[in-house]
Amino acid sequence: MRSSPERENDFIEPPSCPGGGPMKQRVIDELEKIVGKERMSTKIADLYVYGFDASIHHKNPDVIVKPANAREVSEIVKLANATRTPVVPRGAGTAMCGHTVPLKGGIIMDMTLMNKIKEVRVEDLYCVVEPGVIYDKLNAVLGKKGFWFPTTPGSGEACTIGGMVVTNASGMRAIKYGATRDYVLGLEVVMPTGEIIHTGTRTLKNSSGYQIDRLMVGSEGTLGIVTEITLKLAFKPKASAMTLAAFNSLQDAGRCVSNIIARPLMPSAIELMDSVCIKAVNKCMNVGLPDVAAICMIEVDGHPTAVEEELKIVEEIARQSGAVHTEASSDKKKIDYWTYARKAIMPALSRYGEKFVSVALADDMSVPISKIPEAVVAFQKIAEQNGVIVGTYGHSADGNLHTKMLVEPGSDDSWRRGEKAVGEIYDKVLELGGTVTGEHGVSITKAPYMKKERADSLETMRRIKKALDPKNIMNPGKIFDWDGNIIAHLRYPAFCESGGCMPSVKTCEGQDEQSAGGKQRRDIDPLVP
Repeated sequence: MRSSPERENDFIEPPSCPGGGPMKQRVIDELEKIVGKERMSTKIADLYVYGFDASIHHKNPDVIVKPANAREVSEIVKLANATRTPVVPRGAGTAMCGHTVPLKGGIIMDMTLMNKIKEVRVEDLYCVVEPGVIYDKLNAVLGKKGFWFPTTPGSGEACTIGGMVVTNASGMRAIKYGATRDYVLGLEVVMPTGEIIHTGTRTLKNSSGYQIDRLMVGSEGTLGIVTEITLKLAFKPKASAMTLAAFNSLQDAGRCVSNIIARPLMPSAIELMDSVCIKAVNKCMNVGLPDVAAICMIEVDGHPTAVEEELKIVEEIARQSGAVHTEASSDKKKIDYWTYARKAIMPALSRYGEKFVSVALADDMSVPISKIPEAVVAFQKIAEQNGVIVGTYGHSADGNLHTKMLVEPGSDDSWRRGEKAVGEIYDKVLELGGTVTGEHGVSITKAPYMKKERADSLETMRRIKKALDPKNIMNPGKIFDWDGNIIAHLRYPAFCESGGCMPSVKTCEGQDEQSAGGKQRRDIDPLVP
């Protein structure tokens, strides 16, 4: 898989490079000894592809490696630490915020070969998996035994368990079943020094020492590389049903969500779609959703008798909340069809108009459930004021909303208006007591807004990072390290004169020339002089 064309901008040798000689060739040679020629690449085409994830960002790595076990991961990280070479772990590349985009170049570590389901012990309610296991494939195995890992990310057919862990991913059923962190019992982690540690236990209860596994969940590859996961199992429900409720007012749809929760009734999911999303899906997929201002897809699950009773209550609440049409079904094909329509939103939005693409900017904020009506109305108002189109949808039962923005990819002005709208959306989210990210993580695209939200804890995060990764090799430049606006390292043909970056106080080149964060980061060793 490897080629070795000489290129000037591969690895940059720091002054303390042990052993002397060009760092690039030495690092490449050592990596080859660890994984072999067939599991690494420096081909331009491979580097270009691995410079993407599902975000708006792109930057090439210098080399790709595919380790097969924790020992190889450890050896790679030891080499990276010794030579101050950036390392970015990667799963399926479904991350929405630039998590696997290698801002400083260096090594992309593709974890997908580590894809074994090592152990399933339903009698003890846990399983042990490698990070490259795909979510849907794990549930196919667990489902045969009457169990599941129920977090239900939208990219479940592709995303890996390792990626879910380091982003604390979840999905439509988090209201009832929780997020990934609620199922992680223990981890095997390769630390930035290459040391292999084991955190947590295989028991359902654990009060033994610091909960380091909780720290690693959601760390986005900045504190270590997860090489094994022990997950708690949940019982698979015996029945499920869904009501589709249509509303002539987006605010009524939002009110329906909070009314169901306040009843009290615990749904397994409530999916919200606004008119922009409905029109896009109907146009692209021809699914025949009601042509209204908003719809809610409300799922209940559990014992068949309870499901039947709760379905009646859901329809009653929907009508009382202003629904102009309701349709209930326990037919799996019908439920799957509605769910298919909901999952088609993201690609369908790019067909909303010929000149638009759907991009993940302000894409997974969460607000208190009672604030959903105010939030969704505010998002649409902000979009109108900035002359942009925003589709609002999401896992509204737990307050987790998604706003996909439609931009003209080659228009600098479209991106400028988009970024302004994003800032105003997140300001509103924080005003309502919410968070800038409910399930996708921070990385690049949420960084400026997360820094607002977590202003009083940023320094604590930096201290943790410095203590565990003093050479700053693990996925550098992300989260609190990011400085500048989010329209940077674009994968789209905008701001071409400034390298795909919207001009601001910090340019893209400035990001690369210093440890991101400027003066606030002077206490951590820079990656390059």
